[in-house]
Amino acid sequence: MNQNYDAIIIGMGPSGIFCAYELIKLKKAQNILLIEQGKRVEERICPISKTGKCVKCKPYCNITSGFSGAGAFSDGKLSLYNPKDDDIHIGGELHKYIGVEETKKLIDYTDQIYLEFGADKHLEGVKHQEEIEKIYNKAKKEGINLINIPIRHLGTEKAHELYKGIEKYLEDNGMNMLFETAVEDLIIEENRIKGVKTVNSKTGQKQEYYSNNVVSAVGRKGANWLSNMCEKHNISTKSGTIDIGVRYELSDKVMEKVNKYMYEGKFIARPFPFKDKVRTFCQNPSGFVSSEVYDNDMALVNGHSYKDIKSTNTNLAILVSHNFTYPFKKPIEYGRNIAKNLNELGAGNVIVQRLGDIYRGKRTWEEDLEKNSVVPTLKSAVPGDITYAIGYRTMTDILQFIRELDKVVEGFADPDNLLYAPEIKFYSNKVEIDNNFESSIKGLYSIGDGGGMTRGLMMASCAGVQMARILQWKF
Repeated sequence: MNQNYDAIIIGMGPSGIFCAYELIKLKKAQNILLIEQGKRVEERICPISKTGKCVKCKPYCNITSGFSGAGAFSDGKLSLYNPKDDDIHIGGELHKYIGVEETKKLIDYTDQIYLEFGADKHLEGVKHQEEIEKIYNKAKKEGINLINIPIRHLGTEKAHELYKGIEKYLEDNGMNMLFETAVEDLIIEENRIKGVKTVNSKTGQKQEYYSNNVVSAVGRKGANWLSNMCEKHNISTKSGTIDIGVRYELSDKVMEKVNKYMYEGKFIARPFPFKDKVRTFCQNPSGFVSSEVYDNDMALVNGHSYKDIKSTNTNLAILVSHNFTYPFKKPIEYGRNIAKNLNELGAGNVIVQRLGDIYRGKRTWEEDLEKNSVVPTLKSAVPGDITYAIGYRTMTDILQFIRELDKVVEGFADPDNLLYAPEIKFYSNKVEIDNNFESSIKGLYSIGDGGGMTRGLMMASCAGVQMARILQWKF
């Protein structure tokens, strides 16, 4: 394989592959290299459905690594925008670099690409405006903001098929792709990027590839790697927000109206006494709670929602935003320590606890779950006590948020509802970039969730498209 490229893209999540797609459209794809530590999308199989528990696949978790990234293995939701809004309320900070109107155009353009590759044409959250308005007003009275935007639901299994089509399109159009290959280091000379050092996870073979344009397109799985690279090479960063919380599972009946009218309700509040931002995220009607593995066998919780396979439960994340101040500069390590302690309490697994048991100040036992009305969908989760490891402030925020939302969605605070932990979103290491996404290292660019720019499939994909449009003038 050639060792010199016009551009090298690290990571084949949504931002990386949409950058590659757009370079093909711009006729600039003749000499581009994509590098991914995980497998091809068709080879990404999680064995938990057969084994009944997470076996912590080596060398990388098939849910968090591989073509299409971790997002495609959750529920495959594309969050669009409300045309009436004069701001972008979710998805990160892409609009701060290119403007709100340009971001909306990018969303429209990127959404059309998804449709061309087989995304469901049906949009959630565009009908039933009268009913949504009632929920909005009810929430507002309780000091809770409800953000309702159109959502295109791919479904976990359908997302695999869609991304497989994109993978084939990239290959058919001459894109160079290296799978099961990790970038060990960046090659930087005199504050300029020169290339990358890689290692093949199967053979252990090391290789160097060279380019004056390198795009870090890593997702949350790569956030720790990127943080290490920034520290090693003095790449300018600033501490961003880290979201720490739980995956909450409750009956579909409780969430019936929200599921029907919006599919995903994005509720945001600042509960007493700390007034921290607490929000719901990644709602999965009739879905399944899942486990995923990050570096050093760290087990985190997430959620799936399929098109064809249904449970009787809805799951969603409840996340507390943490913004640390001087002198603390290591939010990723803070989150990892919480996850580590929770994993140790669960013998390496995700912990599940009944809400009622938290109120009673006791741990949950297996026999408690056996008679619980909400049956856990993640069978490998270990009953326990998450309050031993999640900080007082975070836990207080979560419990107060649940109480307040119960006034809007009756049954949201039912004692039989389940909390799984840890759910942590690693995008707190924000690479400082200019409006062309270039870092303090000349020729090194940063996009995607791992660098703190975006959150979620749609915005990561949009960032990739914009990155390609910037790169076209560089070679």
